Amino acid sequence: MSTSMTGTAKADFKPVLWTPGDWNAFFGFGTNILVNMLVLTGLLRFVLKMPDSLVFGRILPALGLMMCLSTFYYAWLAYRLAQKTGRSDVCALPSGISVPHMFIVTFVIMLPITIKTGDPLKGWSAGLVWVFFQSFILMIGGFIAPVIRRITPRAALLGTLAGVSVTFISMRPALEMYMTPQIGLVCFAIILVSWFGGVKYPRGIPAGLVAIAVGMIIAWGSNLFGLGLGGLSIKGVGDAFASFGFSVPIPAVGQVFSGFEFLGVILVTAIPFGIYDLVEAMDNVESAEAAGDEYPTTRVLTADGIVSLIGCLMGNPFINAVYIGHPGWKAMGGRIGYSAATGIMVVLLSWFGIISVLLALVPVVAISPILLYIGMLIGAQAFQTTPVKHAPAIVLALTPHLAAWAKLQIDTMLGSTMMAAQSVGGLAADKVDAVKTAAIAALPQQGVIYHGLEVMGGGSILAGLILGAIGVFIIERDFTKASAFALTGAVLTYFGFMHGEAVGIGGGLGVTPAVALAYAVVAAGLFALGRVETTAHYVAHPDTPMAAPAE
Repeated sequence: MSTSMTGTAKADFKPVLWTPGDWNAFFGFGTNILVNMLVLTGLLRFVLKMPDSLVFGRILPALGLMMCLSTFYYAWLAYRLAQKTGRSDVCALPSGISVPHMFIVTFVIMLPITIKTGDPLKGWSAGLVWVFFQSFILMIGGFIAPVIRRITPRAALLGTLAGVSVTFISMRPALEMYMTPQIGLVCFAIILVSWFGGVKYPRGIPAGLVAIAVGMIIAWGSNLFGLGLGGLSIKGVGDAFASFGFSVPIPAVGQVFSGFEFLGVILVTAIPFGIYDLVEAMDNVESAEAAGDEYPTTRVLTADGIVSLIGCLMGNPFINAVYIGHPGWKAMGGRIGYSAATGIMVVLLSWFGIISVLLALVPVVAISPILLYIGMLIGAQAFQTTPVKHAPAIVLALTPHLAAWAKLQIDTMLGSTMMAAQSVGGLAADKVDAVKTAAIAALPQQGVIYHGLEVMGGGSILAGLILGAIGVFIIERDFTKASAFALTGAVLTYFGFMHGEAVGIGGGLGVTPAVALAYAVVAAGLFALGRVETTAHYVAHPDTPMAAPAE
């Protein structure tokens, strides 16, 4: 429950805009944002092969504007909450580029269209249209989300969020740390002893800054011995300055509407992923409330939609989202100022072309432990802020995300193998799809149930929420509500929003008809069990008023 004290605060209370803890949160959250921007820049330049003039002159300035508007808005929202409640511990919601969708719009929308047309600008336009539609889904969904939050158990909301944090947030930085443990593990220990162990560094220097500084010292120092840890070099720094300059956002309305020629391909993913964004944002607002800060869901989602639309119309093909991690930034002392300071930092980085320079100066592996810390905290929160007896339901909510993550690893490996085989002349281009299909068909013989990963991991955010809710209500013996969520799962599965790779009706039988039917059967069984329980209750307690038994 929220710890707010609405109605008891003094009218003249003035929240503090910056506290010492904001330095910790700023360096932690700022480096998180920096990593995402570095990855995004790499995707644009090296995967989509977009010219630097487009990347540094149009896309990054628009992205910087979007994220600055977002972080300033959430700082203002935190200020209002602190003023309203008279509390000095209110922490602003973190926000930035939606990381999962950064990869989705790149590999599912922009890359296929760029390859098909041979024109990166066409891919850029398609990405803008994708965000255009998702923005409106978020704005409309903002008015529905509060209802969903009221009827969905916290264990289900936080459980599916924990699934995202354990897989897509935590695993990559953890693996990067162990690839260069001389830097990764040392920086991880620096962060852990401060943020979990309460150790204070000299003169109050933030742990995130200490970790980055130590990582840089180890990386650059290793070059003296020819080790090259972290992959940094003087030449790389010199090359990075080639992108240094000044660019401001320029309207890209024409490019947005020119991308409508690809509307059929775009809507297939824009609608379902817009819904996933909606659910994920709800989960993050619930996570903030569990940490003590209660924000209005409608305002949060509407703001995400509006700033994403502004960014899109200025040329940014990546959607904005409330981030996982609010409890983490709050635990390390973040309040209001860290959010606004991050917005200013993003503008400086993106409008002055500093991203590539930082990439050449700071080893990414020194930043990875911060992301792992956030993943650890969010995963733990699901268990710490819900009843102990709901723990099995939380684990159930995790499972679709494990499946989705495992499938992504397999798909990436297969794609890389096909490309490698082609590059050495061992595979003809017209045989790629056939070889890939044969490889997937052979996986079960090696103990890898690929199709199971594909079905269970499809629409993992929604699947985790539905499974978690069913689990909670069965534990509570509220079989009627469990039945309602199972029926919802059947409908969502029928149309491909869960357990499917595409939205549609699958020729009339549903995208994954067997799974949809199974959910419907479960719903019917649970409903019947609920009626039996209700009847038995009234037989045992004939004086009970004719209403549903208390939970």
